[in-house]
Amino acid sequence: MMRLSLALYVAVMVASPVAALAVAGDANTHADDHREDALELPEVHVHGLPLNKNQQRGPVPKFMPWPAIPPALEGKQLDDWMKVRMLVSKDVLVTLVVLEPAKHGELNSVGLTTLKQWTFDPQLNGDVPIDGELTVRIHFRTR
Repeated sequence: MMRLSLALYVAVMVASPVAALAVAGDANTHADDHREDALELPEVHVHGLPLNKNQQRGPVPKFMPWPAIPPALEGKQLDDWMKVRMLVSKDVLVTLVVLEPAKHGELNSVGLTTLKQWTFDPQLNGDVPIDGELTVRIHFRTR
């Protein structure tokens, strides 16, 4: 019987080494560890609450490279701008509509080429992606 008890004890210790090392004060330390973890958790999405409130108002740009002044206009004094509406579908396909072109054709070309590289998260209605739009004004200015 003693051998059976010893074998059972050894089996329990091998299967659960943490139980063998636990001491009376470990429960308090364990609870303290969880309190610290809770402070470091990232935001959690709860259905019915927006994860990103900005996505409720319009598409959110993820990658936004900026246009450069084209070589043909480098060294010249510029104060020009263009205005573009970006239509972003729920599938994140982007359509550009020029609302007001720049005076210099080279700036329009550079601006549109750059805006075509932008990527987005779609606009949301609750948790459902929907079509959205945003208007971008690019100001080209040199001195």
